[in-house]
Amino acid sequence: MTQPPTRSQQATDDRTAATGRSASDGPLPLLAVTLGDPVGIGPEITARTLADPATSARGRGLAVGDAAVLRRAVTVCGLDVKVNAVGTPGEARFEPGTIDVLDLGIAPAGLPWGTIDAVAGRSAVAAIEAATSAALAGEVDGIVTSPINKEAIWAAGSQHLGHTEMLGELTGAAHFDTMFVVRGLKIFFTTRHVPLRKALDQITEERVAASIRHAATALRVFGHDDPRLAVAAINPHGGEGGHFGDEEITVLRPAVEKAAAEGLGVVGPIPADSVFHQGLEGRFDGVLSHFHDQGHIPAKTVDFDGTVSVTVGLPILRTSVDHGTAFDIAGSGRASHGTMAAAFRAAAGFSRFTDRIRAAYGTAADR
Repeated sequence: MTQPPTRSQQATDDRTAATGRSASDGPLPLLAVTLGDPVGIGPEITARTLADPATSARGRGLAVGDAAVLRRAVTVCGLDVKVNAVGTPGEARFEPGTIDVLDLGIAPAGLPWGTIDAVAGRSAVAAIEAATSAALAGEVDGIVTSPINKEAIWAAGSQHLGHTEMLGELTGAAHFDTMFVVRGLKIFFTTRHVPLRKALDQITEERVAASIRHAATALRVFGHDDPRLAVAAINPHGGEGGHFGDEEITVLRPAVEKAAAEGLGVVGPIPADSVFHQGLEGRFDGVLSHFHDQGHIPAKTVDFDGTVSVTVGLPILRTSVDHGTAFDIAGSGRASHGTMAAAFRAAAGFSRFTDRIRAAYGTAADR
């Protein structure tokens, strides 16, 4: 009988998954990469990523958006590659020196860089819809998304607050969360994009306990059969027994104890100024942070370009850059594609878990 991996072996496997896989592991995964907002840096970082031979060694990348927009990005970046427009994923050839793009034919090449534009917003939304549809149909193994501009998609008529909410509706997901991956450590969030004062009001025992359960599920789905999760404290020094705040006593500790009684491998609360370091050292597989900056700051400080956002709870694999459209430098050819390359590598590695993703988060029909 095959023995389960040791914790050190599991950590190694997880880091391998987050950085890609070799051709010897089987057919290279096919990933749909959206161009994002056509007048932001998305087309440029997509072009640079898919033109990089190191990328093609990890997976087959199919751009999704407008061929005219991608061709303009290739020119801006000074890349010596051709753009091959296709109508379906099955038509892509993935030849050296060529970037295949699922052409939507919405945005022309002449849209002004770095402006909020309804046509650009419509193109960005259509790319997300097309990539998601392909993933749900099994035509691609996962999607990698470039940044969009919320005002642009709203101008185009979208009612969604952003990427993740749109994907949730498109896939029919009942619940979804953001999972950061940085150097193998996975970081989760109790609250999302809300003001800090509001986030603190939302941190209840019930919500934290539910977040622990969701995080534990995600860790198992993404390769940790015996996951170890740490819950970050909120207050300085973990509250110092209530002298610096009592949320650790009244909210966090009861939630941790409840989850532990359910058999989950969770500890905490652990002071936030040390828990991420301990996780990066291999003591934990994941850390539950409680508000946006508590998890974002340590991840991006450790490795800004290497921090990848994964949406968990969807029945498809989705990784993303964790930065915006950078309208101020769009069209200059100066945008770094490091985070996009990291997101692509992570998707290529995590594609081996697509069956687990569908089983855990799909509908009854998917199972």
